[in-house]
Amino acid sequence: MEPFDAVILAGGRARRLGGVDKPGLTVGGRSLAERVASAVPGARRLIVVGPERGIPGARHTREDPPGGGPVPALAAGLALVDAPWLALLAGDLPFLSADHVDALRAAAGSARGAVLTDDTGREQWLIGVWRTGVLGAAVAAYRGDSLRGLLAPLDPVRLAPAGRLAWFDCDTPEDVERARREHGRAG
Repeated sequence: MEPFDAVILAGGRARRLGGVDKPGLTVGGRSLAERVASAVPGARRLIVVGPERGIPGARHTREDPPGGGPVPALAAGLALVDAPWLALLAGDLPFLSADHVDALRAAAGSARGAVLTDDTGREQWLIGVWRTGVLGAAVAAYRGDSLRGLLAPLDPVRLAPAGRLAWFDCDTPEDVERARREHGRAG
């Protein structure tokens, strides 16, 4: 497989969590952002969009304006990518692993990208791999603010994850508690 960079979107307002620093929340003794970063050990470059997180080897950048949403955050991260592929990931995925990212990379093959689906078959737009050039052109031409609106027309390969909860993110206090319980059971 060709080299890839990773872009982790780790800013945002976390409205459903009362505005807390969601990627900074800990699950199983590590922050959510650290957990996501550990899922891309093969990335040539690790780019975190959002506040400084203290993740070793990561380059940090901010979207304009800060808190402007996933499309401006993607554009800011994409500006630092120089590999032919990139992994685009949310900063709140407690169960994502390197195996999941590798499976996405393999599934993408000659397509424009690949995106993970949840247990209902719904695309998880912040868990995917994309051809950098294709994504860059799409971002440059896009005038909307919906990540789905940007990415769905690229017609990525859809991949149902092997293993449980790879797609699970932490949007509510209940999600965070569930992730903590599940990690407690695992270790």
